[in-house]
Amino acid sequence: MKNTTEHLEQVTVDLREMLRADRVRVLPDDGKMDLLRAVGEVQRLLDAVVVETIAAADAGFAGSFGCVSTNEVLQRVLRTDAAGAGRMVRAGKVVHRQTELTTGAPLPALWPQLRDALLDGVVGVAGLLAATGPVEQAGRRISPEDRLRADEVLAGFARGLIAVDHEADADAGVADQDTAPAATPEDLRVRAQLIVAYLDPDGAEPAEEIAQRGRGVTLGRAKNGLIPLRGELLPEVAGQLRRIWDAYLNPKVDGPPLPGVHFRPSDGSGPDDAFSPVGDGDADADADADAGTLPAGDFTGLVDTRTRAQKQHDALAAALGIAARHDDMPRLGGAAPTLLVSVTAEDYATGRGWAHVDGIDTPVTVGTARHTACGGGVQRVLFDPEGRIIGIGSTDRIFTVHQRRAITLRDQECLIPGCHVPASWCEIHHVHEHSRGGPTRTDNGVTLCWHHHRTLDTSGWEIRMSNGIPQVRGPAWWDPHERWRTPHHLLTGSPHQRAG
Repeated sequence: MKNTTEHLEQVTVDLREMLRADRVRVLPDDGKMDLLRAVGEVQRLLDAVVVETIAAADAGFAGSFGCVSTNEVLQRVLRTDAAGAGRMVRAGKVVHRQTELTTGAPLPALWPQLRDALLDGVVGVAGLLAATGPVEQAGRRISPEDRLRADEVLAGFARGLIAVDHEADADAGVADQDTAPAATPEDLRVRAQLIVAYLDPDGAEPAEEIAQRGRGVTLGRAKNGLIPLRGELLPEVAGQLRRIWDAYLNPKVDGPPLPGVHFRPSDGSGPDDAFSPVGDGDADADADADAGTLPAGDFTGLVDTRTRAQKQHDALAAALGIAARHDDMPRLGGAAPTLLVSVTAEDYATGRGWAHVDGIDTPVTVGTARHTACGGGVQRVLFDPEGRIIGIGSTDRIFTVHQRRAITLRDQECLIPGCHVPASWCEIHHVHEHSRGGPTRTDNGVTLCWHHHRTLDTSGWEIRMSNGIPQVRGPAWWDPHERWRTPHHLLTGSPHQRAG
C-alpha cells in the first residue's frame, strides 16, 4: 500500500500530464467550471494537510532542519512568502490539540467544529482565520462556552447550513435546516464580527476608549521627493475618507485632480499676497517628529490633553466633512458623498450595543452614531429588528436621494452574489416593475450593477422582496436546489442582522 507521500506524488504526476497535454484549453465552459470547483476542494484539502502537519510538529521541528522557525520552514518548502507562511502557522495554532498528560491521548482543539470543516475541505486557511480572528481578538470578554457556540454557528455557516424560516419561505420543507452555497472567507469574517457584537454588546465602550487613545496622523521625513503619511483613523473618519475616494474614483466622473499645487489669488489681494512663503522640508519634518509634545501655551495639559498626532487626526476628520459638502466634490447618487451610520432603533433608544459605518467593518458605539449623525454630510438610518428600513418613503418614479442612500446602506453592493461592485456605483432596480404598478419605495428597490441590471432577464437570476428583505434565486450552477435565498453579503454584512 502506498504511503501518503507517494499518493501525493502520483497526483503531482497526473496534474503535470494534464497541463502539458493542454487539456484545460479544450474543455467546454461547463467543464472548466467543474474543474475549478474540483481544484478548489483539492486546494483546501492541501491547506488542511499543511496545517495539520504544522500543528502536530513539536517545538524542535524547525531546528532539526536547520531553520530558525516554522515560518522559515514553510517559506523554503512551500516556496511561499513570509505572510503566506505566517497564515499557515496561525492556522496551526487554531487547530492544535494538546495532549492529555496521563493517557497521552489528544484533547479537542479550541475550535473543534471548524477544525473538522478544515479537514473536510469545506474551508481553507483563509476561511479558518477569517472565522476565528474576530472572536480571538475579543479575548476573555467571550467565555469558553460562548466560543464553542460560535464555533458551532460558524462551522455550520461555512458548510452552508442555514435555519429555515417556514413563514418567510413557502418553498421550504419541514426540516429545521437547509443547505445553501458554502460561505466565502469574507462571509465568515463578517459573520464572526456580528457574533462578537452579539456576545459582547458592552465591549464597544472599552474598544472605543482604546481607539481614541490610538488615533493619530503624522507626516514623516521627506524621502525620494515624497512625504510619508502615517496614522490610525477612527472608523467614522475612515468611512468619510472612503466615501470621498468613491466619489472621485466613480467611473461616471473624471477622476481625481492631477497632482500638484494650484495657486488662486484671494479676492482683493495683490500678486505678492496671494500666498505665503513655505518653510523648507527638513524644518517641517522636524516639527512633525515632535508629535508627542503639547502645543505651546498649554504646558500643563489642562486645556487640551491631545497629542499633536491626535489633533492632526481630528483636523483631518473636520476637513473631510467640509470637503464632502463642497460644491466641487463629485456627486454620489446625485448628492454629496454622505457618510452613512446605521443602528437598530432598539440600540439607538437604549444607548447600548454597536453601530456600523457604511464601508467600514469595525463597529462603533451607539454614542459615536449619535455624534456623527449630528454633523453635516452624515445620515443616520434606523432599522427595526427584522432589518426593515424605518421612515423612508416616496411615490416618485425616480428613487430620491434619501431612498437611494437607505437602499445602498442595506444592500452594500450589487445584489447578485459574488458581484462586489459597490452599491454607490450601482443602479436602483424596481423589483416589481414600475410600468406594471410597482411602487418607488425602499421595499421595492435593490442595487444592481450596470451589467447585472441589463442582463437580469437572460442571466437566470431572479429577485423578489420578502417582508422588505431582498431574496435571490440563482441559476442551477450556483444553487442546484434553486431556492429563494437572502444573499450572503446582505445577510451577513448588514449591521442590523443578528449574529446567531
